[in-house]
Amino acid sequence: MSDAPGRRWILVLGASSGFGGASCLAFAEAGYDVLGVHLDRKGTLPLATAVVEQVRAMGRQCHFFNVNAADEERREEVLDQVAALLAEHGGTIQVLLHSLAFGSLVQMADPEAKHLLQPRQLTMTLEVMAHSLIWWSRDLVQRKLMIRDGRIFAMTSFGSVVAAPTYGAVSAAKSALESHIRQLAVELGRHGVRANSIMAGVTDTPALRKIPDHEHMLSEASRRNPSGRITTPEDVAAALVDLARPGLHWMTGNVIRIDGGEGVVA
Repeated sequence: MSDAPGRRWILVLGASSGFGGASCLAFAEAGYDVLGVHLDRKGTLPLATAVVEQVRAMGRQCHFFNVNAADEERREEVLDQVAALLAEHGGTIQVLLHSLAFGSLVQMADPEAKHLLQPRQLTMTLEVMAHSLIWWSRDLVQRKLMIRDGRIFAMTSFGSVVAAPTYGAVSAAKSALESHIRQLAVELGRHGVRANSIMAGVTDTPALRKIPDHEHMLSEASRRNPSGRITTPEDVAAALVDLARPGLHWMTGNVIRIDGGEGVVA
């Protein structure tokens, strides 16, 4: 693999919208080339296309892969293509952002609920929103696509510590995700790779809009936030660019709030 001086790449899992899409643009503006994994059908595919076009308009490399990030075979295929791209253009992946939001929003046990969570739904939610972080991180380091001073960020949420109706499976996944980040911080620390969880404030994203009563969540967050508004994907993306700076190489294993103070209000 050639190593073009100064060429930096970010790999975003969940790249077409929300935190992932905003981060693709923010890192491109900061001089990174962009790799993205997303799963979109015809109706939402224009979101991914728009991100790719905007990144390329900034003069950066941008390559998206429309596959299931939790599929082992597809992951291997994508990483083979990523390795070829890096060999051609130079550099390594400096940042991995895990921003996958695909899980079951069904109650777990309420006997009066119309639908209850099934084992396969819980397994799928945990695999996509938590366990996939391990496999992508491990493969990147083992393949030497990410080397020293690499950064791993994973999007968690307040649901990792707070229970809410229909959020049980996702809450379990977010708790597991934070645990995985701590373990990655420990195991990859000696290899110079840092890992942190990012807990954003309530943000109006396509994923949030799938949660029942999300309108109430948005209005309450806006009312409570000391900054007088809700968090935006751009707020989080800008913070991630700064967190990836070399000077923050000693920060690892944390849950970092990016919420304008929302999380400290009683």
